Amino acid sequence: MKRILSTPFLLLIVVCCFAQKSKKNDVEGIKPVGIIKNLTDSALLDVVQRQTFRYFWDFGHPVSGLARERSNESFDYGNEVVTTGGSGFGIMALIVADSRKWISHEQAVDRMVKIVNFLFKANSFHGAFPHWLNGETGKVIPFGRKDDGGDIVESAYLFQGLLCARQYFTADNPKEQRIRNVINWMWGEMEWDWYTRDGRDALYWHWSPNNGWAMNFPIHGFNECLITYVLAASANRYPVSADVYHRGWAQSDFFKNGKTFYNIKLPLGFDYGGPLFFSQYSFLGLNPKGLKDQYADYWEQNKNHTLINHAYCVDNPKKFKGYGENCWGLTASDNFEGYNAHSPTNDLGVITPTAALSAFPYTPEYSMKALRHFYYDLGDKIWGEYGFVDAFSEQHNWYAKSYLAIDQGPIVVMIENYRTGLLWKLFMGCPEIQNGLKKLDFTSPALAKK
Repeated sequence: MKRILSTPFLLLIVVCCFAQKSKKNDVEGIKPVGIIKNLTDSALLDVVQRQTFRYFWDFGHPVSGLARERSNESFDYGNEVVTTGGSGFGIMALIVADSRKWISHEQAVDRMVKIVNFLFKANSFHGAFPHWLNGETGKVIPFGRKDDGGDIVESAYLFQGLLCARQYFTADNPKEQRIRNVINWMWGEMEWDWYTRDGRDALYWHWSPNNGWAMNFPIHGFNECLITYVLAASANRYPVSADVYHRGWAQSDFFKNGKTFYNIKLPLGFDYGGPLFFSQYSFLGLNPKGLKDQYADYWEQNKNHTLINHAYCVDNPKKFKGYGENCWGLTASDNFEGYNAHSPTNDLGVITPTAALSAFPYTPEYSMKALRHFYYDLGDKIWGEYGFVDAFSEQHNWYAKSYLAIDQGPIVVMIENYRTGLLWKLFMGCPEIQNGLKKLDFTSPALAKK
């Protein structure tokens, strides 16, 4: 595998093949559906979003309400592993489900109360949550031998979802007040400045009470971690300075690019853009439309990254079976060997549905072509109880049986952002986020309204 990613994500690849299958939630479930012929584009989006949401609703952990890391058993991690970052994505999907009335508002409120009450008592480390928690006890489950403490990137994904929930559940009643209060308490106790490792000019990914800073991973861009710096700058009690963003995040040998690939300019990041989740995870809440700073126009960055990924799959230089105009999308996922971060520079012949489907805001025409192909032409192999399976390779005649929280969540959320902008409106409406973006010298239409 060519080295295209920062060291922290390479660690993720090594240890990401794990998880659990176990008892279902004791909730009123959402009935799965098979392939329905002749759907309009809008109706097809409804079906895909709703069935994908089942991963978080029907398969959510019965005690905590949080998202299980994955649906299949692997490496004997047991039935209780939940993911903090994937749970942030799941919370955003829950908001979509409530908005679209797949579940009742009361059901959504009760699930959120369960989640925030559990998180408030769960292990945290200077306010940051670990990558994995035991969904029954709230105790940390080590993600690696030394990764048994706070993970601020996973915590950022979680807080992205929690802040959206705070903005959404606004009723003046005890349950929704409880949701807002607990989220505000946890948000206020997150010590972003601690994770500058004694005041250095960068955020550090991990800290552990047992291993200190031994993992030693400063977070440099450009990759999936932009939201971490935005949240850290936006905090009320323990913020980081703008210098940490400019001297840490924006200073690396893989931050600026400026070259063209398939006649498409890529402002930032690795050649060909890297896996597509770089343009998705941070932007589930952070609206890239009109978002600019001194380094990039983030709509241009994300759209062009996606267009390059699409053009590469159409070009298909390795001649993999199945690739083409209707079958594209390279990102991190399961594969026939285990798990990998697929991209144009690390292409193993594996297509991951979340890549094209979570790109709907950027490339709606291309994403819809992919969706119709996945659903109607390949549905008998890749459509299941929680939507599309994680990945497939026609070249290797391999079709995953697994579903992953970090891949299912963005499908629901980014399709909704394409359709209504719901999560973008909620997140960008947070006063703290508006102040943090201004502090980092971002401009955005959402800031001009204040």
